[in-house]
Amino acid sequence: MDRERLGLASEERRNFLRLAGTGSFTAAVVAGAGGLLWSSEAAAQTAKEEKEREAAADHVMTLATAYVLGASRSYPIMQLDLKENIQNATNGKVYVKLAPGGQLGAGGALAQAVQTGTIQCAQHSLSNFAPYASAVDLINMPYFCGSNQRFTNLVGSDAWKSEVHPKIESSGFKALFYVVIDPRVVAVRKGGNKVITPGDLDGVKFRVPGSKMLQQYYRMVGANPTPVAWGETPSAIKQGVADALDPSVGALFVFGFKDILSHVTFTQAVPDSQVYSMNLEWFNSLPADVQEGIEWAGEMTTDQNLAKVPSARTYAMSELSKAGVEFHSLSDDQLGEWKAAGGYQLPDWDEFKVELAGSMDNFTKLEEAAGTMGRHYVHDA
Repeated sequence: MDRERLGLASEERRNFLRLAGTGSFTAAVVAGAGGLLWSSEAAAQTAKEEKEREAAADHVMTLATAYVLGASRSYPIMQLDLKENIQNATNGKVYVKLAPGGQLGAGGALAQAVQTGTIQCAQHSLSNFAPYASAVDLINMPYFCGSNQRFTNLVGSDAWKSEVHPKIESSGFKALFYVVIDPRVVAVRKGGNKVITPGDLDGVKFRVPGSKMLQQYYRMVGANPTPVAWGETPSAIKQGVADALDPSVGALFVFGFKDILSHVTFTQAVPDSQVYSMNLEWFNSLPADVQEGIEWAGEMTTDQNLAKVPSARTYAMSELSKAGVEFHSLSDDQLGEWKAAGGYQLPDWDEFKVELAGSMDNFTKLEEAAGTMGRHYVHDA
């Protein structure tokens, strides 16, 4: 049995390298995602189909992400679905060439590559949009749109599209679709105590990214914010340089934190959200029917992403639980304590509201949008 498995793995590896080596990297990853690499014939058929699709297309869209294709099982980034939907919705006029797994960079580097037109489309966090359209940073205001539903309501609203999208577009981007992953959590390193109330964070060295808002929030709820670059975070948690961190459950699993954590608490303060952005000049150069097809593909992939959220979370939780991580959901009263200590309703946040939204009136419009049920339902942890 072991020999059979090894033989199968070798065959898959050979077929992947064969396809990638002939310049068909996208065909190789598509075949791998479809479980077809074990068969030389199936892999060759996939390569033939991809080659024919690319040759028949009028436009080629390079789509880059920081995530490997299999990541959607626990982190629903949906890149293969988006490729398929764009190709089908444009009747084959657009061929999507995938660059997954950070091949062309990640985060801010991908946003910059889209802005300069080096690539046509990429996935990155909303926070990486903030340097180009500061209003986007409103999503980091605690309890403003921390739950999946409030975030989905907000980014799908007319208020967001009229207030925020023009600013994004003035920097050369078009937002194709917003990806719901799940809210950020409070995750404590091995040997640490569970966190249920803000008081439990007293003195805890909390790893934070560069966001001023997140640093202020964790200070308000009693922690000691400790800025650490993302790449250095696993070793900082292992060594006790930081005691806790706050990505979503899916991100904790994908980035390999399962063996160095003890407790995870769902505080629902801030979304761990992503976006697929396109180069606006490239998009505007396309025929109207192709533009409509790409936008329809974005809507379809939104529906698929939202449906995938609970199963992706459940898988990540199951894998983290096997490693001994304990999960804690909070009651409404307990969540109320967190909101009272650091929520966006406090005057401490007024300066951010005016700076990011432009005025308190604009902020009120966006606040109403976050609280108004939109077209999409999404599950919350």
